[in-house]
Amino acid sequence: MTDKILIVEDDAAIAEMVANYLTMEGLEITHAYDGEEALSRFKQQPFDLILLDLMLPKLSGIDLLKQFRAASRVPILILSAKDGDVDKAVGLGFGADDYIAKPFSMIELLARIKAALRRASYYSDGGSQSPSAEIVRIHDLTINPDHLTVSKNGKALKLTAKELHILLLFVRNPKKVFTKEQIYRSVWHDDYFGDENIINVHMSRLREKIEDVPSKPIYIKTMWGIGYRLGEF
Repeated sequence: MTDKILIVEDDAAIAEMVANYLTMEGLEITHAYDGEEALSRFKQQPFDLILLDLMLPKLSGIDLLKQFRAASRVPILILSAKDGDVDKAVGLGFGADDYIAKPFSMIELLARIKAALRRASYYSDGGSQSPSAEIVRIHDLTINPDHLTVSKNGKALKLTAKELHILLLFVRNPKKVFTKEQIYRSVWHDDYFGDENIINVHMSRLREKIEDVPSKPIYIKTMWGIGYRLGEF
């Protein structure tokens, strides 16, 4: 079955270049030139992945990202000329799965797309769950792998899929120290290219949601110069 990709890009030259390349690779492409058109197409049919530019007319990429993520877990890859850490933090913090800065190579873009599609297929097939998928309780947190939910002291927390799977990685391996490369390979199921920003952003956002004092984490401890591990309770 052909994967369906929605490209949200107001630059016609870039959109055509990407669409032509991905079509030759066997992907089915739909294109939207502004935020309102993208939202309309998103509501009309399901997509397997969305390529989203941040700078869009009518409706911004970030506003669009919020609406996409509120309605679906579809993989979202941000395309943007903004390559600063702030933009990465904002984009990934609102639920984007990956970020690639313009200008980019088509080979790298295709590799990122295929990796995101593999991850989505892996999780939809139940690969993210343990054999019994039992409810896990650790200190004030309650994690339900079957329902993909986390609560703290009975209050539901809004974690993204990646944040949840990072948390589950540590909970299921309480005595293991994970490097950033190991976290990426375990959660993203892809080769690690040394981009620490993706791990840093996700870890920071996860701590903001689960920790009482994010700067003094108790659930996921930093092992300086090595990586991270689950706190001891």
